[in-house]
Amino acid sequence: MIYSIKNQLIEKLSLLGLTEYWSHFIAKVSLVITALILAYVIDRVIRYILFSIFVRLVKKSKTDWDDLLVEHKVFYAIAHLIPVLFIFYIIPEILDQHLVWVDYLERLNKVVVIIVFAVLFFRILNVIKTIIGRIETFRDKPLDSYLQLVKIIISIILFLLVLSILAKTPISYFFGAFGAMTAVVILVFKDTLLGFIGSIQLSVNDMIRVGDWISIEKFGADGDVIEINLTTVKVRNWDKTITTIPTYSLISDSFKNWRGMQETGSRRIARSIFINQSTIKFADQKLINQFKKIHLLEEYIARKEKELVLYNNENNNDTSIISNGRRITNVGTFRAYLVNYLKNHAKINQDLTILVRQLDPTINGIPLQIYAFSKDIEWVKYEGIQSDIFDHILAVISQFELSLFQSPSGADFKKVFNQ
Repeated sequence: MIYSIKNQLIEKLSLLGLTEYWSHFIAKVSLVITALILAYVIDRVIRYILFSIFVRLVKKSKTDWDDLLVEHKVFYAIAHLIPVLFIFYIIPEILDQHLVWVDYLERLNKVVVIIVFAVLFFRILNVIKTIIGRIETFRDKPLDSYLQLVKIIISIILFLLVLSILAKTPISYFFGAFGAMTAVVILVFKDTLLGFIGSIQLSVNDMIRVGDWISIEKFGADGDVIEINLTTVKVRNWDKTITTIPTYSLISDSFKNWRGMQETGSRRIARSIFINQSTIKFADQKLINQFKKIHLLEEYIARKEKELVLYNNENNNDTSIISNGRRITNVGTFRAYLVNYLKNHAKINQDLTILVRQLDPTINGIPLQIYAFSKDIEWVKYEGIQSDIFDHILAVISQFELSLFQSPSGADFKKVFNQ
């Protein structure tokens, strides 16, 4: 059919007085341009038809995987393939006598077909990744890393295939040359290879998942992992900024993963107050009687008094001397009070460690550390629980005749000088 149309066109151009050369030239150029225009029209029409039909089907369908095909424009790639195949068929018919040009155009067309197939395949891969990512088992796995690796391997193979077509050389030749260039390839793709190795180690050892809260001081990252791909890990920090970290750095450097805290549903409270050492003392009877009025200390004081009387009597300690025997201290009683306070706190996890302990004395006083776990791990609520606990501690400490250490300010010195 194309051959017949071409001959008719040549005859009509010859009747117009054109030479045989120009008649053939103009006829063939006209047919090539017409073929390209037709290919463009076919592309637009098929794309419209496919899009219209599949959008209607998608709306009626109860599944969502077909929605992904529309979202990732898989049908557009299919639509591009048909006009390319049309050109691949019709151009040799038009330029049948120009074998060199036909050869060049056929090779070029094969390259275009490969590129279109690659685009179609990559879009289908994106759909598959999205579907797999919705499965609970794979939701926190670094699927992007594996997808990118597959794309890189396929791209390399297709690139060698394109070279093979353009150079009219067996692809095995390029694979051999590619093997000889391994050192260069390793150097060029060093970050990609390290990232792939890192992502495999992270996945196999279950060191990090999408959604984990991690902290890495070196990179200033502190937030949730939102993406793990072949070369980088993206972290959305609490201030909503995004930190991009090389994947391999999570293997070579240390980082903190808060997943354990999230899985237990509890978050640690480990904060200290500094007690002025000069306010620590043995409790006299008047202070002990005040302690007995505190509900959280009733049982403790009763038990402690019996224990100390029994100990001092067994050891014949002369308790008229304050340094002899064992006695109740205000700081020890304060620690007991805080332990009971935490054990009776509704927002503290009673199944995990509850501890109030003294740390090594410092120039700022004696650190008294509260160590416990809140039942709520949400940042705002956790900070509220922690603040409420220390609000109470700071307000109640004076009942034990203790005071906190605080570096003197200019106002303190002014009071001293004014006396």
